[in-house]
Amino acid sequence: MLPGSQFTLVKPTIKTPFYIDFEWWQQNDRSWRVYLRSYLSEEDRQRIESVGDEQLVDLIDSETAEIRQVDGLQHLLITDYASRPEFITGTTSVTESIFRLLLANGNVPLSPAEIGERLGRDPLTILRTLSGPRIFKGIRPLS
Repeated sequence: MLPGSQFTLVKPTIKTPFYIDFEWWQQNDRSWRVYLRSYLSEEDRQRIESVGDEQLVDLIDSETAEIRQVDGLQHLLITDYASRPEFITGTTSVTESIFRLLLANGNVPLSPAEIGERLGRDPLTILRTLSGPRIFKGIRPLS
């Protein structure tokens, strides 16, 4: 098997929810924190490093009022960067757009149909991309 691939008996459908599996990053010797920091401006990188990006912060879902804890880096990206028009653009690649959307959504799983609707992209293309043998950016089906 190729690195970053995984055999699964369940074939995802257009309604199968996907999420970012941060354990995948750890298992593949990838530092997701370094990757997420690359989204930040230099000023915010310095600020988050001085405060510590692993400190847990309450994140309140505006629709359900559910409270979840995320680390400071995720909180900054979700509450600030994700709302910026340049965070996801029409020129952002499909896999990067999906990763950023899931991140902006607090890593709440979304189906290819929901992802397609939010990104204005074809859900079948999203399904084919995410359900292939290669795992992109740790995005996996919820099992």
